[in-house]
Amino acid sequence: MKYWLMKSEPDAFSIDDLKNSPGGTAPWDGVRNYQARNFMREMSPGDLAFFYHSSCAQPGIVGIMEIIRRTYPDATAFNPADEHYDPKSRPDNPRWYMVDVRYKRALKRLITLSELKQHPELASMQLLRRGNRLSVMPVNMAEWRYILDLERA
Repeated sequence: MKYWLMKSEPDAFSIDDLKNSPGGTAPWDGVRNYQARNFMREMSPGDLAFFYHSSCAQPGIVGIMEIIRRTYPDATAFNPADEHYDPKSRPDNPRWYMVDVRYKRALKRLITLSELKQHPELASMQLLRRGNRLSVMPVNMAEWRYILDLERA
């Protein structure tokens, strides 16, 4: 099993939107960064991911979701009416992919970015690296467990 952190702006798609989706499942679409896409290609059903709210008053980890389907072509890239349209991505040669995720639970409390930065144990976490703006990134097992311990603090 692998662990991940996946970011979404809550006004576009929030943890509550995922929870309220049919069956608590939804496609994680719209990723338009090659490195983030490549991380998604490494995902397998059963992997877990932190749901992170970004670009909001208090960015941070708000919940946990499970990867339930491996990557497949992101159809939003083929739709000229979609904000994620990419004319260079075609159904016969897709450039962008998505995974399906399922809501597991909300955290008992928001673990903010500023709080995460206060813990030297998380200093090497990709999220906390200077200039990192990826929407999908790996989290190692030690970081995963440490963050879950913070939830109880």
